[in-house]
Amino acid sequence: MGIIKEILIHNEKFVANEEYKKFETTKFPEKKLVILSCMDTRLVELLPQAMNLRNGDVKIVKSAGAIVSHPFGSIMRSILVAVYELNADEICVIGHHDCGMSKLQADSFLTKAVEHGVDQEKIDTLSYSGVDLNEWLKGFDKVEDSVRDSVDKIKNHPLLAKHIPVHGLVIDPATGKLDVVVDGYE
Repeated sequence: MGIIKEILIHNEKFVANEEYKKFETTKFPEKKLVILSCMDTRLVELLPQAMNLRNGDVKIVKSAGAIVSHPFGSIMRSILVAVYELNADEICVIGHHDCGMSKLQADSFLTKAVEHGVDQEKIDTLSYSGVDLNEWLKGFDKVEDSVRDSVDKIKNHPLLAKHIPVHGLVIDPATGKLDVVVDGYE
C-alpha cells in the first residue's frame, strides 16, 4: 500500500473521530512569532517542545538549513506575510547542529540527480544559461554563520520594518538545547 493511501485511511478515521478538535486555533500566531527552521525530521516535534510551543502559538516556515537563499523568494515572502498579514511581531531563525546542508556539495548532488534520471543535458543547459549551480547548491561550514547570514538577509530586507526583532538560534537535534547566536533585541 502506498503512503498516500495509508494517509487517507488514517485521515478518514481522524475526521470521523473528530480528533481535529484538539488542534483548533486561529490563523494568527498566539505568541506573535514567526520561526524559520530547517526541515530536518528530528525537529518536527522536538523544536516546539524545546520552545514550549503549542499548536497555534507560532507560524513556522521551513527550508533546508533554515536558509534564506534569495531576498525575494518564497521563504522571505512567507516571513513578510506572517508579519504584515498574520500579526507576528518577532522573527526567529533556528538552525541546528549536524545539518544536512552543512555537507551539501553541488557535484555530489548533481550526480545523484543524474542517477535518478535527470538528463545531464538539462544540467549543462542550466550552467550554460548562467545558473551557478555550485553557488545555488552550496552548503555551509558553520551553522552559526549560516544563521547569522539568514538573520542578516531578513533584518535588512527593504520591506521589513526596522523595529521588528530578528533572532538567531541553534538547536541541538539530540537534546533540544537552544543557543543564542543573534539576540534581536540588541
